[in-house]
Amino acid sequence: MAQQNTISVSQRLRSIIGGSLGNLVEWYDWYVYSAFSLYFAASFFPAQNATAQLLNTAGIFAIGFLMRPIGGWLMGTYADRHGRKKALTASILLMSAGSLLITFVPGYKTIGIAAPILLVIARIIQGLSVGGEYGTSATYLSEMATHSNRGFYSSFQYVTLIMGQLIALGVLVLLQRFFLTEDQLHNWGWRIPFGIGAVLAISVMFLRRSLQESASFTQKENTPARGTIKALMQHPKAVLTVIGLTIGGTVAFYTFTTYMQKFLVNTSGFSKTDATLISTLTLVAFMLLQPAFGALSDRIGRRPLLIAFGVLGSLCTIPILTRLGHTTDKWVAFALILAALVIVSGYTSINAVVKAELFPAEVRALGVGFPYAIAVSLFGGTAEYFALWFKQAGHPQWFYWYVTACIAVSLLIYVFMRDTHKHSKIEDHVHHTL
Repeated sequence: MAQQNTISVSQRLRSIIGGSLGNLVEWYDWYVYSAFSLYFAASFFPAQNATAQLLNTAGIFAIGFLMRPIGGWLMGTYADRHGRKKALTASILLMSAGSLLITFVPGYKTIGIAAPILLVIARIIQGLSVGGEYGTSATYLSEMATHSNRGFYSSFQYVTLIMGQLIALGVLVLLQRFFLTEDQLHNWGWRIPFGIGAVLAISVMFLRRSLQESASFTQKENTPARGTIKALMQHPKAVLTVIGLTIGGTVAFYTFTTYMQKFLVNTSGFSKTDATLISTLTLVAFMLLQPAFGALSDRIGRRPLLIAFGVLGSLCTIPILTRLGHTTDKWVAFALILAALVIVSGYTSINAVVKAELFPAEVRALGVGFPYAIAVSLFGGTAEYFALWFKQAGHPQWFYWYVTACIAVSLLIYVFMRDTHKHSKIEDHVHHTL
């Protein structure tokens, strides 16, 4: 019988918790940079130094758009060749190293141009880590869960992703309101959250080192050409499916999560405080929705949820964003964003497991992580840019049509793809070993 079936419930839960906690720490460390950038920017990028400013711009560009696909490729290859457990440990170690470097690197006044260079290097390290974490953790969580609850357990990837963002914001609020003055935060207090992230990452690294390797990997361990681009290209339909099903989901996700705070201020006219509160409350609700939708997919299949997201997203995005742009009521804004996030949950809760179920074990981590990172870089990462560009051009509603079009493209994929819950490649090793 397959090793997968001999894993005890406690071992399985420990593995899933280990994979999920690592994902939480990864995203906490990633979002802390954004949450505290107002406080440390002057330490690294003095306005009077043009070279440092250029390094800042180039660094953000390189990390945001280049590092995630490279991380997905490198870590996916490593996970398929050397194991999910080793890749998860390496991923969290990279994130810890990046956070430690930011914690201790002196400012521009002390070491000059070396300060922003070291900050960019730290962020590149973190970009590689977070780019590789998605595919590896999605693969591991999907492989360690049983067929009957795979959607439920894999949904915790997005639970921990959102929780990482909320904890980063929570640390900022606590330091601002209860522990440090504005001057202290600017001078040295901004280093505290990076230090916390580094310590948490090291703790999770030891937890991940004790995880059990998935049976899907161990039973394909001696397969030649594991984790190579050439091997991945043997599955062109699956690769294109990952890119296609991600386009609409990632644009919708970034539109109704990270961009919403700016939208509420710039378009709806809310104060920054109210916009932050509304965004935080909707994120908490969104986080709690993921396991419910994941569990539903275990009962009715993945495809109905994806199609529901595609249809409702195509029909409701323009009305929701139009109404949201004209409301000044906090509760109406909350309800509209929450309605959008309920729809988006049809994608976010199960997108990881759907991708994992498309590929055989020997290229699964690479197949999940690499094409996904490409789609996120091209579409998710640019969503906010397009929104602001259309607004500046005087046609903000064009962005509403752009989001709708991206979701409609993905809907075509959902309609014509097979339901991966019924045709899962993860079960292949079980059938071959019975």
